[in-house]
Amino acid sequence: MKKNIIPVVIGADLNCYNVVRAFHEAYGVKSYCFGRYPMAPTMHSSIMHFTAIPELEEDDVLLKVLQDFEAEHLDGELYLVGCTDQYADMLIRLHDRLPRYHCPLPPKEIYQEIQKKAAFYEICDKYDIPYPVTVVKDGPVSEGEVSEEALGFAYPIIIKPSFSAEYFLHEFEGMKKVYVSHSPKESVDIMKEIYSHGYSDKMILQKMVEGGDSNMRVLTCFSDNKGKVRAMCLGHTMVEEHTPTGLGNHAAIVTEDVTKFPVAEKIRKMLEDIGYTGFSNFDIKEDGNSGDFRVFEINLRQGRSNYYVTGAGMNIARLIVEKYEDEGSDLTVCTKETYWHLIPSKVAFTYTEDKALVEKAKRLEKAGRSTSSLEYKYDMYRNPLRWFFVKEQLRRHYAKYKKYYPVRKEAK
Repeated sequence: MKKNIIPVVIGADLNCYNVVRAFHEAYGVKSYCFGRYPMAPTMHSSIMHFTAIPELEEDDVLLKVLQDFEAEHLDGELYLVGCTDQYADMLIRLHDRLPRYHCPLPPKEIYQEIQKKAAFYEICDKYDIPYPVTVVKDGPVSEGEVSEEALGFAYPIIIKPSFSAEYFLHEFEGMKKVYVSHSPKESVDIMKEIYSHGYSDKMILQKMVEGGDSNMRVLTCFSDNKGKVRAMCLGHTMVEEHTPTGLGNHAAIVTEDVTKFPVAEKIRKMLEDIGYTGFSNFDIKEDGNSGDFRVFEINLRQGRSNYYVTGAGMNIARLIVEKYEDEGSDLTVCTKETYWHLIPSKVAFTYTEDKALVEKAKRLEKAGRSTSSLEYKYDMYRNPLRWFFVKEQLRRHYAKYKKYYPVRKEAK
């Protein structure tokens, strides 16, 4: 086992806290975190050292921060983790100038090929990985270009940027991760708004995949530095967040046996064939109750809800430290059911539409097979500010779901 493990985490959100907690649980170490500004999930935490650097999203600033940190910690093993699309993008580009950092991310050439959704779908075609019916556009459009006849599928439709890392560099009021358009005129307006704020890459227009939040699955894979997939964990989403900026983020998950999910094996083969390294995270949705699963995208990092993996017994920090650069080739897969939640269980149980999934989560919680990202006893014990912040974040979800959830569902 390597000594003096020093995690360096770039970010300040829930993703960051999940990574920090995994390192603390596995090795009892505090992480060093750098972000543009403090965020609620990581505020007042006793398991990290956080530094706010407003200009952190500039390459030269991030590079200097990491090089200075390296110079100050010559006796440690440095493990570097990015927690947003943009930070992952930056670290992939800068990693060859940071040789002392262990950084589980894909190499530049693979990243450039697969980072954009339009290019990812082309790779999916090669491996028979199903994805939604898709039309790609290069800029603002006319109503005729996005009519049902031109697209080949009916409204409402999904609209999203192909290149998320660039998209989020151009913030504007009303910005969303994913848009739902109900008419050609609305599609024209959405795309005009996005392009008018500086986004320059392609846009993805897709046929709506029927079903609610509980039709979603999330697959997390971890590949070592030789391109061998070493871990896979599948989650069945119960309910997602529904605030405008959080739409699509997982809020509660029950893990499932990944070996019984055929799409996972196709994804494993694809990752190994292209020589992918590091974490990859896939959003997948079942079309109604048909058993027809469609892959939406790949995230070239651990997902925001990555504690569902750690909570299922596959600590992501141990994967980074003990699997990324070792000589092994074993594949660890999650086959057991566990329940993870970011929001209070009462909220998760109320708004999850699949009541059989709710009952399963209740049984798992009663059996002690549940985890909550923010409710880490070590971090809250004798830490009243952290305790207050966590309880307040949890309390606010009641009002958020009441306001933003499209159709309120009563728990049984």
